[in-house]
Amino acid sequence: MQIPLSGNIAKQLLILAPKLMRQPLAMVPFKLKADVLVRLLGLMLKQQGEDEELDFLCGRWVAINVEDMGLEFEVSYDSRWLVRPRTDAQVVFSGHSKELLLIAAGKEDPDTLFFQRKLSIEGDTELGLEVKNLLLSVEFDSLPSPIRHSIDKLAKVIIDLQLKAEPQAV
Repeated sequence: MQIPLSGNIAKQLLILAPKLMRQPLAMVPFKLKADVLVRLLGLMLKQQGEDEELDFLCGRWVAINVEDMGLEFEVSYDSRWLVRPRTDAQVVFSGHSKELLLIAAGKEDPDTLFFQRKLSIEGDTELGLEVKNLLLSVEFDSLPSPIRHSIDKLAKVIIDLQLKAEPQAV
């Protein structure tokens, strides 16, 4: 069941929802967030790890900055996923939660968002391209069902809100 929303309310939801998550997320210990990320990455990129496609990350760190949620971390891979607070990664991907979620769901192209300045990549561009290509190679349908359905449902909500907020832009 869809709730009828005005364009203004939809726009406010897109802005406020991630900000409302910021404080509760900040209260979660980093160790717990890191454990969840390690598990998610392990599930999402299990085949790539088995095929040694993640070896390029050994000794290299990639930072993710979810700007609107205040969530920053770095990941690396050395026969297992490593996650730490952001310090000195070789490459940093920054964006808002809605764009990053749409990329994860395969609903938005990272190159398009980069050229629209909704996604930024700073640092070692070669490493950034390798990571981007790796993520694009992940078959969304191969993700575990609960993760796939959750990401897909959130992406659909975001797309619906964007359509209501700015019908001419989508």
